[in-house]
Amino acid sequence: MTRKIAVTGSASGIGRALAASLRAGGDEVIGVDLKDADVCADLSTPDGRALAVRSVLDRADGALDGVVACAGVSGVTVSTVTVNFFGVTAILEGLRPALARAERPRAAVVASISATQPADPEVVRACLDGDEPRAVALAGEAVERGEGRLLYPASKSALVRWLRARAVSPEWAGCGIPLNAVAPGVVLTPMSAPLFEDETMRKIMDRAVPMPLNGYAEPEVVADALRWLVSPENSHMAGQIIFVDGGAEATLRGPERY
Repeated sequence: MTRKIAVTGSASGIGRALAASLRAGGDEVIGVDLKDADVCADLSTPDGRALAVRSVLDRADGALDGVVACAGVSGVTVSTVTVNFFGVTAILEGLRPALARAERPRAAVVASISATQPADPEVVRACLDGDEPRAVALAGEAVERGEGRLLYPASKSALVRWLRARAVSPEWAGCGIPLNAVAPGVVLTPMSAPLFEDETMRKIMDRAVPMPLNGYAEPEVVADALRWLVSPENSHMAGQIIFVDGGAEATLRGPERY
C-alpha cells in the first residue's frame, strides 16, 4: 500500500536523503522546502508555516500516513529558533489532524546531539511557553551580546522537551500516533559544510561531538533511522530520542545517563 508522507527540508541534506529513500520504497512524498520542492514555503514565519500546512493538506486530500520534520538551520542567527522550534512544532500540530485520519500514522523530527549541550535557558523557556515574539527578542539579544552560539542548542533542547511532553498526550499517543526523534551527531550536509572549512573549527567540533563509531555520518544514515520511525512496524515507541551520533552522547554523558 502506498503511503503519503510529508517531509520538510526535502531539498537537501537529511530531508533529501529521506525523501529519496521513501520514494524508492514506493511511498508518495510531499516535499516541503524554501525551493525545489512540491511545496515551497518559508518555515521561519507564521504565514509560511500556514501556507505549508494548507498546501500539504491539499496535496494529501486531508489524510497523511506520516510527517517528518527535517527542515532546520544552524549558525548564529535568530532563524535557528524560528525554524528549528516554531517551524517544526507548527508543522506537526498543523498536520496532526490529517495524521489522525490515517490507519497507522507516524511522525518524527530531527533533534540533535546539541540538545545535550549548554543552551540559553530563557530562549528555551520562551519556546516552551509558545511565545515566539519573546523567543525572537531574546535570541536577538543573545546574538548582540556574543552568545548566539547558544541558540542552536536552545532550539533543539526546547524541541526535545516539547516532543517528549506531546508524544504521550491524548492528541498524539491517545490517537495512536507515535511521535519520536533522531538526534544526529555531525552529518555531512550542506548545513555542516562550513564547519569543515576551518581546521580550528573542525577541531573544536570534534571535541564537542566525539564520534568513535565510524566518524561523521552521511545523511542517508540518519534518513534510514527516520524511515524506520515512520514505518508501520514502529507501533510502540513514543517520545524517544534516538541518538544517531557515532557514540557521541554515550561518550559525553557517560554510563550513568541512560
